[in-house]
Amino acid sequence: MKIAMMGAGGVGGYYGGLLAQQGHEVAFIARGAHLKAIRKNGLQVESVHGDFHLKPARAEEDPAKVGPVDLVLFCTKTYSIEEAAHRIKTLIRPETNVLPLQNGIDAAERIGAVVGMPHMLGGATWISSAVAEPGCIRQISQFRRVVLGELDGKLTQRARAVHALFEQTGITAELSPNIRKVLWTKFVFISAVSGIGSLTRLPIGRYRDVPETRTLMTALMREVEDLGRAEGVDLDSQVVEGALEFIDQAAPHIKPSMQLDVEAGRPSELESMTAVIGRKAREWGIASPVADMVYAALLPGELATYTDENPLHA
Repeated sequence: MKIAMMGAGGVGGYYGGLLAQQGHEVAFIARGAHLKAIRKNGLQVESVHGDFHLKPARAEEDPAKVGPVDLVLFCTKTYSIEEAAHRIKTLIRPETNVLPLQNGIDAAERIGAVVGMPHMLGGATWISSAVAEPGCIRQISQFRRVVLGELDGKLTQRARAVHALFEQTGITAELSPNIRKVLWTKFVFISAVSGIGSLTRLPIGRYRDVPETRTLMTALMREVEDLGRAEGVDLDSQVVEGALEFIDQAAPHIKPSMQLDVEAGRPSELESMTAVIGRKAREWGIASPVADMVYAALLPGELATYTDENPLHA
């Protein structure tokens, strides 16, 4: 299958590398030093599941040079969704499928507004992986899970085919008849650890057992749960307890990608991970004091990352 990885960072670089190892024709869409390093030296992956070196590896800055593909794995940061969605138009033909593997709850709709919703699948991933240095991906979590499905809940042949691709790589791959529930269930977890981790600047093992911090984190999860139910999502009755159990079982050194960006002084996914909670809550007349507090505390640092060279979400 011909596949384009829109974004070759921790998620796109890792999964794209695994798919290329299975013999698929994979093109990485990247920029800057990372692009140059992949072109020169290939893609190096350091992983707790086994290191590998993909050389040669095709990397392009302009998606038009890749041409139409069968599948686009959309792995950019959420703050650049619209800009990146316009860039993938040259990759799209009538049969092309687009699978977002991003944090948040509205990536498919935002991309679909640009390229057309008929191309869209829904997807979520659980992984801790980042660019260690240009041309090198470091994946550090035992978990590496992808869940995907049709946004209308149908179990189609195209969804089964994409699911089979991921199964070939050895990761945990699941096909869901209710991908919206999956996205919101993940959001209960990821929005909380992204916000609280970014506030504490500590790995997950250093704050999850602090009673006061755990109470704050749980309260944030409850706000997301209430919002999801208001949006009509049939979340499990123990969705927060399940998220806390996942946090307790995670390796103690784990940090979510938003926290890594905050700590490095880079633009982060604050708008899609935290601000969206308060914004949607106000639409439903729901209180979200914890999410609003976390957003207000992190916003000054986020604003400081805006520059003329990096005006992505100013």
